[in-house]
Amino acid sequence: MEIGILIFILGLVIGSFLNVCIYRIPRGESISFPPSHCTDCKTQIKAYDLVPVISYLFLGGKCRHCGNKISIKYPALELFTAIIFLLIYNQYGLSIELIKFLILAVFLIVIAFIDFNTQDVYAVTTYPCLFIGIVFILIDKFYLHSNIMTYLIGLVVGAGVIGLIVILTGAMGAGDIEIAAICGIYLGWSNTLITIFFAFIIGAIIGVSLIALKKKGRKDPIAFGPFLAIGTMIAMLYGDKIIKIYLNI
Repeated sequence: MEIGILIFILGLVIGSFLNVCIYRIPRGESISFPPSHCTDCKTQIKAYDLVPVISYLFLGGKCRHCGNKISIKYPALELFTAIIFLLIYNQYGLSIELIKFLILAVFLIVIAFIDFNTQDVYAVTTYPCLFIGIVFILIDKFYLHSNIMTYLIGLVVGAGVIGLIVILTGAMGAGDIEIAAICGIYLGWSNTLITIFFAFIIGAIIGVSLIALKKKGRKDPIAFGPFLAIGTMIAMLYGDKIIKIYLNI
């Protein structure tokens, strides 16, 4: 079977698990026990009703037991994760970078959606991601014999820029510093700057749009984590191309 198809299917399966993480982590629940169940009637969901996207379509978007509607956001996240996995594979092929960035994407999706829903960033999501990033730095240093200074500088740049904004304005939180630090460790300093640039541009556009549509007031808080995650995805997939275009200009 085509490797890209396998990567896409893997993304669907992982996306299904990420739905569990996004729902349970803010509630302080275990992500492994109890098994998946309907959030309304609490009935355990059988394996044949857990096939990503397909089960949702087959059941007509309703619980088999109680008939209550299942949110479209669950299959949508599964598809989104699969698409991101496929884009990363198309960019990096079968490589260590593929593994590194698939892991980064998994954590970013969980962090971003939880922050969007709750405006909180949980250490249980950021600290493991930071630790794994350090492991990949060590792999680059001792196995691939790469120059790791770009990642160490990236850590300082990411955490430093967002940390300075937090100190001066209080407009963001410690969780945003952790997300920016993650970006630096995985992407290096140049792509971290791209991440921050796009995060602020996209954040400003969406923020102004929400205020114009009267969905948010000027003083209403807006989670910045999702914008950092989007910026990181852009830098991860297209950062090197953006840098080349900028240098050519």
